[in-house]
Parts: sequence; structure tokens; C-alpha cells
Amino acid sequence: METGSEEMGTETSLDAFRAEAVQFLSEAVDAGEACPAYGAILVPALHERARRWQRYCYDSGWAGLHWPTACGGRGLGRDHTGVWMEECERAAVAPYLNLQGIVLAGEAIMRTGTDRQREQFLRPTLTGEMLWCQLFSEPGAGSDLGGLGTSAVPDGNRFVLNGQKVWSSNAQFAEYGILMARTEPDAPKHRGISFFLLDMKLPGVEVRPIQQMTGDREFCEVFFDEVSMPADALLGERGGGWGVAMAVLEDERGGAGASGVISLRKRLSKMIEAAGDTGPLGRQSLADLLARGSALAALMELHGADPRMAPVAKLANSELGYDEVEIGAGLRGADAMLAGTETEAFLYAPGMRIAGGTSEIQRNIIGERVLGLPREPSP
Repeated sequence: METGSEEMGTETSLDAFRAEAVQFLSEAVDAGEACPAYGAILVPALHERARRWQRYCYDSGWAGLHWPTACGGRGLGRDHTGVWMEECERAAVAPYLNLQGIVLAGEAIMRTGTDRQREQFLRPTLTGEMLWCQLFSEPGAGSDLGGLGTSAVPDGNRFVLNGQKVWSSNAQFAEYGILMARTEPDAPKHRGISFFLLDMKLPGVEVRPIQQMTGDREFCEVFFDEVSMPADALLGERGGGWGVAMAVLEDERGGAGASGVISLRKRLSKMIEAAGDTGPLGRQSLADLLARGSALAALMELHGADPRMAPVAKLANSELGYDEVEIGAGLRGADAMLAGTETEAFLYAPGMRIAGGTSEIQRNIIGERVLGLPREPSP
């Protein structure tokens, strides 16, 4: 009986919290304070507005809900963060400034950082003063992250950084970046990598935005030329960066949770609406998409908390999203060549099969780590 009472109390608490979140978001939208939702990647055009929204949330007690109060959060449970994410998705409002800061850098620093690093970075990240980017992929080591060549050579109480990164979203705005670099060149490739918190304003850091098919410049390539980093930029143990990074990537791939199901359900509803305006072939294509989407939504609802499902959900969602806009463009015919939000989505979609780990890599992860199949042979 006591356990049941505790569970009921928790549910009641979450229900009350949800009602508060709904009210806060409604008032923020009406007041023009809320920033429209933009997904995992902060749109450059919304950069300043998203920063103001993050600060507004922090000042109002709606930032870092499960973060410790000592770090600027509210000290609540992760279930509360899940509720916040769900209600932001329903309201079509951004839940935080960007994934790279609040989810990836923030969680990594809380998990692995020193007391000094937590004090230096966590609260400014929550207030929106500190925007983060991710410096993992390289031109020759995107899918094969363990083969990265960017080096951080120890030099007294500093590290000297040289190399190049690519596909770093918002690097042109970021104050800091989470960085993987090789500190032990003679160690096995996964064991010679360290994880750093890089000040993007250090001399020798050059950021070059990349123009996409959409005309926007969300992603950048970043060059390092004899960048001198302080020793305390290292997060975790020297040479232990691979473990830190894998936990970060789990956060990235599994961060959507229930809010991802809500987003997917919205898309499925639009597919059903669109089916009435098409012929038999179009309806068949949409029916196939609807079946796949419904299966994915059911899988996420039943097993979304299982970390093994993260690569499955990432793969299924990326491929579904691509097929969705491709079929939509086909149904629109010549209108799909006209400028507009639907055409922009069509141009943007191929990149989501690459971002966060390519679809090919997700299939490898599923085969090897989820299904227990033999590892892919190394070339």
C-alpha cells in the first residue's frame, strides 16, 4: 500500500507540474517571449531570440529542471524534464537554447567535470550566456570517429591543438565547444583520444560557415592552428575521451524521448489529412509511411527509455523523415520547385540521414550492439 501511495503521489506531483508548465508556456507565447521550436539544431535566424528565451526560462525557474540547485537548476527529477519537453513540443516552443549545450555539454560536465568546471560552465549554460557547439566530426573521420586526426599535444601545463572539424552547428556563434582530440598518438585509436571544453575565442581557432542547399549556414568547418589550450580544458582523464564521448552521443541520440513521439504523432496526423487529396498511388505511398510511423511511435512509447533503442529510433526517424518529404514533393508536383517552407524541408531532409551519426553507422550499431551480430570487418 505504501508503494502505491508513493507512486500516486509522484503522478499527482507530475500532473500538477504539467499544469504549471502548460500555463507558463501559454503565457510566454501570448507575451511574445517564447521562441518557436526549431528542432535539434538552432537556426541562425533565431539565434538572438533563442538566447533571450533561454534567459527568460532561467529567470522564471524553467531551465535545468533536473539539474542540481547548486548548478542553477531546480533539483527536480528527470521525469519533470520529460514533461517539460512534451509540453514544449505540444506548444511548438523550443525547450532550450540548443541540444549541444544543455544536453550534451551540460550532462557531460555534470557527469565527469571537476567542481571548478561545474562552477565555471553550468550556470552560464543554463542562462544562455554560454552557447556551445560540438567539435567531433572531421573531413576524414566522420563516421569513423575513432580515426580522428586532430591532435592536442601536451606542452607543460597546456595542450597545443592542431587540425580541423566539420559539420559543427552554430560554431560561428558559440563561446565554447566540446572537442575530441588525440593526445596519445601511439595508443590504440580509441584509447588515445581526450575530451576538451574549448574556448572558441582562443587565438588560432578559425570558423568558416558552410552554405547549405537551403541557403542557410547552420553548419561550419572549424580549423585549429597552434591553439594553446589550458590544461584544465580537459574533461575527465587524459586518454579517456572515448568513454566521455560515447555517453554524450547516447544523450544526443536518445534525447527526444516522449516529446519525439508527440512530434511524430503530429506528422502522422498531417499524413492522414494529406491522403484525402491524392489519388490511389499517392494514398498507397502515404499508407506505407503511416504504417512505418505508427510502428515507430509504438516502439518509442513502449521502449523509449531503453538506451538500446536510441540508434533504432534515430535510424527509423531519419529515414521516415526523408521519405516523408520526398513523397510530399512528388505529390505536389511542379509546386515542389517553388520557394517555401515545404521546399526548404525537402532540401534539408537528406542532411538528417547524416547528422547525429549516418544511417549506415546506425545500422552497424544496431547489428553489433543490439542484435549481437559479428562486428563489421575492418578494411
